[in-house]
Amino acid sequence: MKQLAAFDRVYFVGIGGIGMSALARYFKFNGKHVAGYDKVETPLTLKLSDEGIAIHYEDLGTEIPLAYQDPENTLVVYTPAIKALGELAFFQAEKFTILKRSEVLGALTKTYKSLCVAGTHGKTTTSALLTHLLTTIDVGCTSFLGGIASNFDSNLVLHASSPYAVIEADEFDRSFLQLSPYAAIVTAADPDHLDIYGSEDAFVQGFRQFTMRVDPKGFCIQKEGLQLQSLAPVLTYAIASQTANYSFINLRYVNGFQVADLKIGALMHEGFELGLPGIHNAENALGCIALLHCMGFDVDLLRPALKSFKGVKRRFEYQLRSENLVYIDDYAHHPTEINALISSVRAIYPDQKITGIFQPHLFSRTQDFAAEFALALAQLDTLYLLPIYPARELPIPGVSSEWLADLTQMQHKLVLQPHEVLTALQKPQKGVLLTIGAGDIDRLVGPLTDLLKMQTLHRWKFGFLGFFGCCSLLV
Repeated sequence: MKQLAAFDRVYFVGIGGIGMSALARYFKFNGKHVAGYDKVETPLTLKLSDEGIAIHYEDLGTEIPLAYQDPENTLVVYTPAIKALGELAFFQAEKFTILKRSEVLGALTKTYKSLCVAGTHGKTTTSALLTHLLTTIDVGCTSFLGGIASNFDSNLVLHASSPYAVIEADEFDRSFLQLSPYAAIVTAADPDHLDIYGSEDAFVQGFRQFTMRVDPKGFCIQKEGLQLQSLAPVLTYAIASQTANYSFINLRYVNGFQVADLKIGALMHEGFELGLPGIHNAENALGCIALLHCMGFDVDLLRPALKSFKGVKRRFEYQLRSENLVYIDDYAHHPTEINALISSVRAIYPDQKITGIFQPHLFSRTQDFAAEFALALAQLDTLYLLPIYPARELPIPGVSSEWLADLTQMQHKLVLQPHEVLTALQKPQKGVLLTIGAGDIDRLVGPLTDLLKMQTLHRWKFGFLGFFGCCSLLV
């Protein structure tokens, strides 16, 4: 195969995906001509267009733009989420070099000291935090992220001279087995994507294969209990552990910040302030600290960056914080993630009622983990379920949000269409509201935030006018 640098032009089939768009930006930055197709226009594709990348939204078949019709000069990158497309068939028939996104990312990892973050949960936030830490301590990195990091407002971070690349290692379609990590963090290996792997044992075996790919000269940092073998030194991390190599103990909230004491072996470093709340975010931070400490960095130098980390869009992202209502949007789409989300909210707001709007992602995942979803969602006080987001799948008979609602043992639950959500929430809300899911539920976030802000403003005006009304009666 030709080296990636040998191609003048790169054409993306499915350019609007979070991982694909990062690669498109990378090649554009490195002087390549970049264009591509996606099914629908989104804020992300519009941003790519503003950056000078030509994007269209109809299948052109054989009518590919003339500039990208030369197989010698054009690399085609595609996502497995697209099953059939006339454009892809044209490139195949004309013998273009066609690579999956993971294959391109794999080739790029060989050109850096790649720090790869894998795990069923937490890998996007952890890789974004690792990027933020390296950037803040002036080491820098080139980073390919699976979400929009709030500190950078991008899913791609570039550095002209740093030897390091931070890579989010995606287990879907076994993509992470294309990577060549110098070092790795593994946050979790709870079974998922069973439509791809076939069984829970096969899923965990995929993670074992990944950790065996880590450079023996590097490090393999794992959440305690995973027990994944590696040729590299394995070190563990966990919250409140006496046996892990790295642990946060005495988690508490001080002046609105989550604070913890760091234990490394017998040594104690007190008072680390973390920018994000929640035990799961403390674990993510701990994994990053462990890796950078193994690489020779002073953990105390990381303190300012840990506190200033703003997280990733749609990962415990506050949309509204008022006296009566808190609204948080989160990407959680696996039962373990939903448990972590609700547990964190309960810890921060122990006396508040929690309302959740959840959009299940994939029929297969809903079927495989229905009982676990039902238990997790039942921790809410009120549940609104949206129809299952199919993504790449066809419906499975009998698997629906109505079916999941029946399994969920709670009193206040309702299945709604997306357009019915704003109507259902017309009455002023109190407590904590969550939007949860990895599909297109994010389209509701803006309108819902506007509605809730109007309710808050109305409540304030009513109280303000009511106060002066009472005063007038006293005159």
